[in-house]
Amino acid sequence: MLQMKTQRMTITVNEKTRQLFSPSVRRQAGIKNGDQLEVKVSGGIITLLPKLPSAGDEYTPKQRRAVDARIAAALDDVKHGRVHGPFDTHKEFIDSLHGEVRKLKAREPKRPAA
Repeated sequence: MLQMKTQRMTITVNEKTRQLFSPSVRRQAGIKNGDQLEVKVSGGIITLLPKLPSAGDEYTPKQRRAVDARIAAALDDVKHGRVHGPFDTHKEFIDSLHGEVRKLKAREPKRPAA
């Protein structure tokens, strides 16, 4: 049985690699300078796919810290019971929202009539 060797590599589209495709093909595929493409060669067939960013590439370190802080705060709310639901119906959910509004209004200081 003959096994075909598959090769993979990633290329970054630049001025030189742009010459591989006509401008109309690049436009239809949405390929621009700086884009990364995964190239797969198997059995004489070349496949090009956009290289998807990994989860680590998605945020800057500062953004990652902000996201982590929000997740930690949300988990703390769950841990201390500061959450509502789950709700079996949308009516239960809406009734809960109305109840929260009533609580907030009860805490607001009374304004003098104009």
